Amino acid sequence: MSQASTLHPGRWWHALPDGRVQCDLCPRDCQLHEGQRGACFVRQMVDGAMQLTTYGRSSGFCIDPVEKKPLNHFYPGTSILSFGTAGCNLACKFCQNWDISKSKDMDRLMNNATPQMIAEAAKRYGADSVAYTYNDPVIFAEYAIDTALACREQGVRNVAVTAGYVHAEPAREFFAVMDAANVDLKAFTETFYHKLCIAHLQPVLDTLAYIHHETDCWLEVTTLLIPGQNDSPAEIRELAAWMAKELGPDVPLHFSAFHPDWKMNDLPPTPASTLAQARRIALDAGLHYVFTGNVHDSEGGTTFCPSCKVALIVRDWYDIRRYDLTADGRCPHCQTAIAGRFGNTLGRDGHAFGPNRIPVRLS
Repeated sequence: MSQASTLHPGRWWHALPDGRVQCDLCPRDCQLHEGQRGACFVRQMVDGAMQLTTYGRSSGFCIDPVEKKPLNHFYPGTSILSFGTAGCNLACKFCQNWDISKSKDMDRLMNNATPQMIAEAAKRYGADSVAYTYNDPVIFAEYAIDTALACREQGVRNVAVTAGYVHAEPAREFFAVMDAANVDLKAFTETFYHKLCIAHLQPVLDTLAYIHHETDCWLEVTTLLIPGQNDSPAEIRELAAWMAKELGPDVPLHFSAFHPDWKMNDLPPTPASTLAQARRIALDAGLHYVFTGNVHDSEGGTTFCPSCKVALIVRDWYDIRRYDLTADGRCPHCQTAIAGRFGNTLGRDGHAFGPNRIPVRLS
């Protein structure tokens, strides 16, 4: 397939006086000469205009439990059709999906995955939602938005798994068609973002505040704790205090375990004790729903009532062992409303997912 047949007009850019174009999608503000690609590698200046080079092309499709995104308070127990493309607008040295997000091999992508095909596949496989994930959907926003609109026509929900590194205008259009988002808050210091992600912290905080206060999109937050880099009690305390003040106590926070990968193979995996300590700190800061991930920790995977402290949704990895909410999402013991999006019944009928993704084909 020729390059010209895979190009799709980009939506957020402007021409510069010197003949270059500037991408206005994310805070990198890449300024490109003819033929040059941005830092994300998938947005390119072609014939004087910005083009997306991965529209309609995916790195593959899998059926996942929604809890794997991770989303613990968005229709628990339901299935989700997950896909991504290639490239990323961050340069995280600890990337846990580097084979996809750092890929510059466009030939590894499927050549035929239209928005309509994705929406129809989700219905065919019984997926309640489609997740834009594996690499950051912000960089293929045109493709994600069109797919989300096609999904909504089929009654399928949309979920973004993103680092939230995006300018305000495209963020408005992108999150307007998303029903839920898990935003990866990498750390809570500018130094971490600058040195390990080649990015900045404040745009991510702005995105988090925007999603929570200005959209109907359900929000959860994940922080990957890396030994010696962003796991100090002081930093975790600051992060949790910021969330409690700026987002309120009901936005779920996930602390996830790091494993050595990409350019940070010299660090050890995150100890389970670090995750448990971080969870306690965040709960003490006033957050109601704090979880641990990438480790086997039943307590850290359980949703507790913030009022009477009873275990309401007990999880074992991605398997829901007990679901004890009323039809309208309340604690049956004290009637406290549990923050989230809940259906009348548990999805999947309690079906257990294994540790691996379930690959599927669109046709």
